[in-house]
Order: sequence, then structure tokens, then C-alpha cells
Amino acid sequence: MDRDVERKIISILKILSKETGPLGASIISRRLKDFGIDLSERAVRYHLKIMDERGLTKGLGKEGRLITEKGIEELNNALVSDKVGLVSAKIDTLSYLSSLDLENRKGTIIMNISLLDESDFKKALKIMKDIFKTKLCMSDLVAVAYGKEKLGEVEIPSGKVGFGTICSITLNGVLVKAGVPVDSKFGAILQMKDFRPHRFTELITYEGSSLDPLEIFIKSRMTSVRETALTGSGKILAGFREVSAVALAKVNKIVDELKQIGIYGVLAVGRPSQPILEMAVGTDRVGIVVSGGLNPLAALEEVGVETGSQAMSTMVDFEKLKSFWDLF
Repeated sequence: MDRDVERKIISILKILSKETGPLGASIISRRLKDFGIDLSERAVRYHLKIMDERGLTKGLGKEGRLITEKGIEELNNALVSDKVGLVSAKIDTLSYLSSLDLENRKGTIIMNISLLDESDFKKALKIMKDIFKTKLCMSDLVAVAYGKEKLGEVEIPSGKVGFGTICSITLNGVLVKAGVPVDSKFGAILQMKDFRPHRFTELITYEGSSLDPLEIFIKSRMTSVRETALTGSGKILAGFREVSAVALAKVNKIVDELKQIGIYGVLAVGRPSQPILEMAVGTDRVGIVVSGGLNPLAALEEVGVETGSQAMSTMVDFEKLKSFWDLF
């Protein structure tokens, strides 16, 4: 099929996948403009007919179309070349949209959401306790929701507990709001020794990936977060950022302000043009190493507790967060 037609079909599938009910051609036509696609209602109907024939959508008469399971599968698998760099683009979007005000301790913050079975939740809290105690994460501020409740825009399924941890991209958002452009380089496995960062052992660049690197590392069981929390040595999830060297003083000030409100996940800030943890940086650039917000969930996966973790899942009001330690 013509690639241009295929792109339009995928865009329509994206629109339908975000809805719980059917949509008509007129609404789809308007929403396609957000994708830079200008299609008349008639043209949308033409594409929907193709999609019906392929089993990607099903019609409900005048009510419109619904996406089918086959359509969802197609959306997940289609046009992988378009997905390369998708994580990087999502980071930039969420960084811009977050609105955390450090002085007033208000605004939206970027969260990772993990779905745990209700029957596993108490056990999971006990396992994660050591990770939060040793601060191998971004913060001990978390969000919890139960079946049919919402965490941000994420509805929690029945029988599940939604557990939200602060995403490391929150640092990007605060820096961007302060006028400091941030270049998110890669997600990584970070080797720790005596509770101190030692070196990166594996990395996946955000620009070259269609999936979040930390989710890949978790599912590949490449971490030893629980061992690190117990012994001080092991492998945890981390991220690497670069900023301009002229902003170093402002960056250090923001890192200190984040600690004051309970966000302590910045592990190291480098020096201008100097390598940090054996990782070279550009001329007049400074490297920043941040702990992965999903480290507590990686510890659960290590002992066989399924988490259904999704990085950078949603935005939550900072005021709605609670201390991990209040859950006991």
C-alpha cells in the first residue's frame, strides 16, 4: 500500500486508540490536523473503508468507528522507522508540559506508573523498602490508586494497584522552566560501588530507540537493584543528560532546591568539558547522572513480581503525592 496512505491510516488508528467510544469522520478529520494531516470528511471515510476491510476498525453506523484488537496490534507494530526517536520526542514534550514550581511546591510532575496485583501490593512494599531507604530512586514521594481510580490520565484496572514514582525527566522539566536547555542522551545500567556511582556498563540512546531504555533493561533482567540496596554494590537504572557549561551554577542551585522538596535523584554533576563516570561530554558541556525512577520496580521484577511498568506515563499534581513511608 502507498506509504502516504499507510501513514494516514496509522494516524487515524492513533486517534481511535485514545477513545473509549466510537468517533465519526468529522471529528477524526479535525484531530488529524494535530498530526499535520489535512483530510476532508470524505477522504477520511475512504480511509476508514480501507481500514474496515483490513479488520482494523469496525463501524457502528452513524456513531462512527471503533478500533479493533487487530487495529491496536497494527498500531503497535507499524512504521518502526517513525517510532525511532519517539522516546526523545516524548521527553521533550513532557519537559515542556510539566509545571513544577520549586518555591511554592505546586504544579504538575512527570510520573512512571506501574500496575501491581492487589494481592502482591503489601509484599511489594516490603521489597521496595530497602530501595527507598538507600535512596536508589528519584524520590520517596509516590502516588497510589486502586482499581477504577485514576493516576493522572491513567485509569487503573480492577484488581490492580497503580503505583506512581517520580520520573527522572522531572529534572528536565524544571531545568527547561529555568531557561536551561537539556539534552537527554541515554538510559543506562549504572554500576554502583559502596553506594556510589562507578561507571556505565550498558546504554541505549533515546534518539535511537522506539522504546524506553529503562523498560527494556527491566524486562531483560539486567539490573541488581535489590543487591545494591543491601550491599552497596550492583547495577541500577540511570539516565544521562548534558547541559551547557555556562548554566552550571544554575543547575547546581536547582539540584539543591529539588533535594529540599524531596527529589534527590541527581547522582552526579560533572565539570565543564570533563568526562563523568568515564563518559565523555561535548566541549563546554556538563554531564548529569540521574537515578532511574523505576529502580524500586526493577527490584520487584528481580524477585519475580510482575509490575507492568511504564516510564513517563502521565502528569500528576505534586500536591497529591505522599511519602512512601506513609503507606505502612
